[in-house]
Amino acid sequence: MSVEAILIDPLEALHSVREERGETAFRVGLVVPQSGPLGLTGPSALDGALLAGHEVNTGGGVLGRPLELVLVDGGATPERVAGEVRALLDAGALDALAGCHTSDVHRAVEAVAAGRAAYVFTPPHEGGSRLPGVLCTGVDPSSQLGVAMEELTVRHKLRRWALIGNDYIWPRSVHGAAAALAARSGARVVLERRIPFGAVEGAVEPLLDALRTARADALLLSLIGRDLVHFNRALRRSGLDRRLVRLSGALEENGLLALGGDDTGTLYAAMPSFATLAEERRQSLAERHRALCGPWAPVLDAYAVGLYDGLHLLAALAARRALEPSGLLAAAGRLLHAEGHRVHLARAEGLGFTVLP
Repeated sequence: MSVEAILIDPLEALHSVREERGETAFRVGLVVPQSGPLGLTGPSALDGALLAGHEVNTGGGVLGRPLELVLVDGGATPERVAGEVRALLDAGALDALAGCHTSDVHRAVEAVAAGRAAYVFTPPHEGGSRLPGVLCTGVDPSSQLGVAMEELTVRHKLRRWALIGNDYIWPRSVHGAAAALAARSGARVVLERRIPFGAVEGAVEPLLDALRTARADALLLSLIGRDLVHFNRALRRSGLDRRLVRLSGALEENGLLALGGDDTGTLYAAMPSFATLAEERRQSLAERHRALCGPWAPVLDAYAVGLYDGLHLLAALAARRALEPSGLLAAAGRLLHAEGHRVHLARAEGLGFTVLP
């Protein structure tokens, strides 16, 4: 089966004419990490996007227009990613944006995209308000961690949480929410550390010593990508993986594969991963992915599935001519209600939602 999805690089998008069969293509800037801390999730996310593009195009496109995906490396610095997106928007090379990347990149892209093009950001996010035309389809920290922390605290009789994450906007918000959630469950935070991207390997021993000294019995990890993998490997080497209940808001299938699996029984993920493989929808999605990309394609992880859904949402909104930034949230809510989904408005100021099963 051939892939009926067109993927082009930003330079080509800047200088090519958007015509195919006499029709102007509908172009979405696809901001996906191909490098950097989340680079290991890039191939999976790209496959999810290509599957969505294939399904849109074989279904007639967007009002008869072929969907094209302009790949922007979301693993670069926030300034560089935002600069590339700005150049594409200035040139009129994009009709919309979809992203699966870190929240610091998200905030930088939001600043240049708001009011100019619809922008759907699909991973778990830090919460708070959004600028016009920006939709967050993931969950905020309290929604993501609330049930998990409460249930783990009761199940394992936890009293002393440690918080270790990368040093950027999402982990900061996660740690703030986690402290409140721990207190609500009768536990407390005894250690908090945030580490710059790529610096975890050099900080491993001090972090392990700090965990021992703090006598933590639970560890919330808001490290991402390769940093999460490196630290979980270090915990295994030290034996602390068998003494600590671990909960991660960013662990997905590719990260677990890179870790080499886990046999402790006390590593938990607060992402829609792993258990959802038993769901009929995920099984069907995996089958369509294998048919399109072959048996050796990367597993579609939670990031990839979120991006797949986000692109279908964008295409459906565009088909209804409902991409105006000022009315994007309301249009998305009406569309999802019409299709039988329950929609939870997760915004304080009204600019984000979560699609629930």
